[in-house]
Amino acid sequence: MTRTHSGPLAGLRILEIAGIGPGPFCGMLLADMGADVVVVDRLQAGAEDLDIGKHAIQNRGKRSIAVDLKTAEGVETVLKLVESCDALLEGMRPGVMERLGLGPDVCLARNPKLVFGRMTGWGQTGPLSHAAGHDLNYIGLSGALWWSGQPGEAPMPPPSLVGDIGGGAMYLAVGVLAGVMSARATGKGQVVDAAIVDGSAHMMNLMLGLKSAGELPNERGRGILDGPHWYRSYRCADGNFITVGSLEPRFYRILLDKLGLADDPGYANQHDVNAWPRLHERFSVLFSTRTRDEWCALLEGSDACFAPVLNPDEAAAHPHMVARDVYSTIDGVLQANPAPRFSSTPLAQPGPIPRRGQDARAVLDDWLNDCSCRD
Repeated sequence: MTRTHSGPLAGLRILEIAGIGPGPFCGMLLADMGADVVVVDRLQAGAEDLDIGKHAIQNRGKRSIAVDLKTAEGVETVLKLVESCDALLEGMRPGVMERLGLGPDVCLARNPKLVFGRMTGWGQTGPLSHAAGHDLNYIGLSGALWWSGQPGEAPMPPPSLVGDIGGGAMYLAVGVLAGVMSARATGKGQVVDAAIVDGSAHMMNLMLGLKSAGELPNERGRGILDGPHWYRSYRCADGNFITVGSLEPRFYRILLDKLGLADDPGYANQHDVNAWPRLHERFSVLFSTRTRDEWCALLEGSDACFAPVLNPDEAAAHPHMVARDVYSTIDGVLQANPAPRFSSTPLAQPGPIPRRGQDARAVLDDWLNDCSCRD
């Protein structure tokens, strides 16, 4: 019997070739939305595998089979599963899947409606396509890292969020789902080349529009998102941090009023770029006079565009996050619940994290013996 799932992607079958980083995250996202995601694991963990057992949140809700892809039998097992799925996800360097005998030509010959999703940092083509790299390298080249630092400081991105997740996993997920929609309409599958350099560059288009309009120049500290005193994080008296982002004039006026600065002429011209460094210093001194909780009591919930900077444990306990049921602790592991939310096809709570190879018999029974699949 085919495994049942809930969510808008119920009935979608995804075969994921085990890897690291954005590929598994993409598989988790699809599984969260109800897809039946089967991971093809190695028989034993390899040197590059992130083998962290029950802490591998990126594998939640999936099923695992363990296959030796260096054997003809292992390759044939995967090809039989390819015949029964909607999409395949892989994150190898270009050419590796072809050398294994599992390249797109071979897989599409077995299943012409297959969407073959390829996840890399540099892309399948180009002079860097075969070079090693990681998130930081990809977003450094794409331009997405540029505005993350202050003048005179080295850029410091959120770890893996801009590249692996935003520019990688999310674009792979969108590409695969678009490919599945096309395949269902036309009967023809295709290859999706998702590259972090492409996705993270595409994510820049909002900033590039501001750059073109003169609001976000290449010089750090002089754009509306990286320079103003009213769009910063600040240290508080207790060593914690808060954020203010009063971009629009009406919100800026509310912030100044809350801080008792509404009548201070020094703050009268919000967009005086030359005054920003001096006003940043004044804000730094002001916010250092109270604790984070004291600033929350004054500013949180107002239209001053304010929020505290919380660590993940604090975020999970915050009343707003609790009210929206954003986090769960499952088997001792803190994790964010599936997102986004759907009114007619609600998502289930996160599924369990499988052990390597634990579902081989069930997957083979479901996918290979289900006569109703993949007409």
